[in-house]
Order: sequence, then C-alpha cells, then structure tokens
Amino acid sequence: MAELVSFTVPTESDKTLLVWELSSGPTAEALRHSLFAVFSQFGLLYSVRVFPNAAVARPGFYAIIKFYSARDAHRARKACDQKQLFQNSPVKVRLGTKHKAVQHQALALNSSQCQELANYYFGFNGWSKRIIKLQDLSDLEERANEDTVPPLQKQSLKFFCALEVVLPSYECRSPGAGMAEEPLDTLEEGPLSFLMKRRTIQKLAIQKAVSDAFQKLLIVILESGKIAVEYRPCEEITDASTEDELQDLIQFPAPVPHSPVSLRPGASASHVPAAPVGPTACPYVATVVAAGPGSSASGVGPGPCPADRRPHGAG
Repeated sequence: MAELVSFTVPTESDKTLLVWELSSGPTAEALRHSLFAVFSQFGLLYSVRVFPNAAVARPGFYAIIKFYSARDAHRARKACDQKQLFQNSPVKVRLGTKHKAVQHQALALNSSQCQELANYYFGFNGWSKRIIKLQDLSDLEERANEDTVPPLQKQSLKFFCALEVVLPSYECRSPGAGMAEEPLDTLEEGPLSFLMKRRTIQKLAIQKAVSDAFQKLLIVILESGKIAVEYRPCEEITDASTEDELQDLIQFPAPVPHSPVSLRPGASASHVPAAPVGPTACPYVATVVAAGPGSSASGVGPGPCPADRRPHGAG
C-alpha cells in the first residue's frame, strides 16, 4: 500500500515513537544526539525530544521521536525495541497512542523544513525554485504624504513574493505566494538598519512563498520503494489579506484538469516507468509520475531510495 507524506507537521500516532528506559547518566542533550544518530538511519526525522522521568519514577529519561513516514517509524520500532543501542541496558520503543477524539489541524512546515524533506526524497538536484515576482508593497513615501493615514499609525515594510517549485523529473510545477510585513519606526531606524530590515522582510516573503508552494505537493511512497509526486492545488491562499489582493499582483496559469494519479496504460504501482525529463512539462498539472531507478528522486545523493535504506538489524 502506498504511503502519502505531506509537507506538514507530522501529528499521526503511527509516525510517533515513545522511547523510555533511557539511562540517567548522560545529559538530555547528549541523549538527544545519540537518539538522533540511531533513529535517523531509518528515515528523516521531524523532531527528537528528551524529557526527565516523573518524580515518582526512578531517575532517567524518556523521548518522543517523530518521523515524517509511518513506514520508517514502524521499521525503527521493530529494529530498536528491547535493544541496548548506545547504552548498557535495553530501551523500550512503542508507537504513539492513537486518540480518535483528538483532531489536529494540519500545520505547514516552514521553508527550511520543506527544503530538507524535498532534498531527502527528491535529491538536492531533483527540484528547484524560480522567483516569478518579488514586489515591494511598502510605499513609504506615498503613505507619508497621504492625509488619510492616522498620525499615530506606524509605517511598515511589506513585500510580496510569487514563485514556483519545479520538479523536472515529475513534470510538476507548484506555484506559491507569500507576503511579509514588519513595522518600521522611522525615528529609530538608521540607513544601515533600514537596509538590513528590508533584506530580512524580502527573505521572509520568499520563505513563505516556498512553504506555500510545497503545501500543494504530496510525496507518494510506493510499495516498491519508488517515489511519486501528486500535485493538489489548495483552495485557500495563505499569507495575504484577501484572495483578490494576490490575484491583482500575480496571475498563475490555471491548473489543467487531470486525474490525481496518472500512470501509463497497463502500468501498475509496482512497475512504473521512469519519469520523463524535459521542457515539455505542463505547468501546474496535477500529475503523478514515479521516478525510475537512478533518477534524482532516489534520495539525498546517489544510492537507493530512502525507503530502502535500512541499517543492519532492521526488519
């Protein structure tokens, strides 16, 4: 069965591991580094958090580890439960407890986390971003001359960015938009401080646009270990006061109606042709093309797909 990995904060119980019976000798930070070194062998980690045991329990620590992939979390639990790992006594590893009554709202990953996830599954050269528009919306001089602006209202720096994330091996492009604003006190800001803040707001707008673009993509991990991509346009546009405001700033080509999963006739999920590469990709088409062996979607750098990376002793 294929697994879907989104560019959102993992909250599912089957992606969360509880590790306890950790010794009290090392510090919490040292344990975190040791746990990361062990469990990152099974897949990309979202977080590793270490906590001291409750006062009623014996001295020691426990940890909560979150994976992006449930498949990786299951393999890690099977391989590490009741094993010594990096200490003299064995640790216990269990999957998180499922609470049906609790529904978590999906939270978008930030720009750096999105890029880390993309690098892991697509490779460093398997994707790129192209800035379409970076516009300054501050209009400081015009706002200062407007009589309608209240005297006590502070000016602000405001930038809008529109870009697209391109995955050439999958013939997929995902548009994203972001807006960043920061209050500006002209009485306290010097020229150098103003330029630094301006550059920071520009960078923040780009980061928000990158995150927004990745929210429209789903990583599909097939049973064979191959990676596919699904494009799903979002109904809501983030980082903008209104949808009309964004549409006035930038117009994206409308997505072409397409089946969520597109495979060659006669092909199955276990045998998918290599993804074509070239300039013929139609922008913003919701399509899935699985990567073939040796493509840029085989993980970080050369080697097997991340789903096939297994440390010694893994199940």
